[in-house]
Amino acid sequence: MMTTQATEPTASGDLARQITVAVSAVAAVVGAFIGSGAAGGTPIQDAAGGALAADATLIAPGGPAFAIWSVIYLGLLAYAVWQFLPGQRADERHRRVGYPIAASLVLNAAWILSIQFDLLWLSVPVIVVLLLVLVYAFGQCLAYPPKNVVDAIVTDGTVGLYLGWVIVATAANVTAALVAAGFDGWGIPPATWAVGVVAVAGLVGGALAVWDHGRIAPTLSLCWGLAWIAIARLTDAPSSAVTGIAAIVAVVAVLVATVTARVAAELRRRRTTHRPPAAPAA
Repeated sequence: MMTTQATEPTASGDLARQITVAVSAVAAVVGAFIGSGAAGGTPIQDAAGGALAADATLIAPGGPAFAIWSVIYLGLLAYAVWQFLPGQRADERHRRVGYPIAASLVLNAAWILSIQFDLLWLSVPVIVVLLLVLVYAFGQCLAYPPKNVVDAIVTDGTVGLYLGWVIVATAANVTAALVAAGFDGWGIPPATWAVGVVAVAGLVGGALAVWDHGRIAPTLSLCWGLAWIAIARLTDAPSSAVTGIAAIVAVVAVLVATVTARVAAELRRRRTTHRPPAAPAA
């Protein structure tokens, strides 16, 4: 009787978590559909006075960059289904990751709403909190490794892509809010500020690669965003060759950091695996 009483609340809590994640994923996709303008809402690039359009600032990625959201949302829906399977219900990994992912989905919907209501200033703290939540969620993925390839792809891959893209999106969002607020850069040329922001994003990407031992997903999405900043600045208005080149350098730096960290992690793993047994005590 005591065992049943101890496990029932846990099982109930696990089911509540699974339902919360699933409902949040559906709500986030619906919010994204509205944010795209397909359901009568104003497209994100046109909302808030066009502050987040591809040509609004030097840090805005080119329009095609945002196609990555389709991949991220598909991954989030896949995770919502995957974590709902009985095998994941009581898994400690999903107990740790589930609610942070649900929180990220709610925050993502809140960000879309803030832009839809022209509250650009409010979108900044929302996306910063979203970034912090994703860092925590990815940290849990690292602390509780996947048990199989499917879990690695669906969970780690999705959270990693989400995190990498939001790093770039945060930089673009903060820049857009400052420009819209009339920030003049204290007399420093906009291109200099842009290079500085791109450099910070590259440094964050490098630090992330060291922390996660060269995981591929966050690097892919972060470099995707940086690459589209480079393409936009080199081929579209507002043009800035120095910003475009800085973004390319940042992409290369993040890729090198990721490969280096991954190779180092693999070498450590091999040394640990093939370590000879200790000599018996005398």
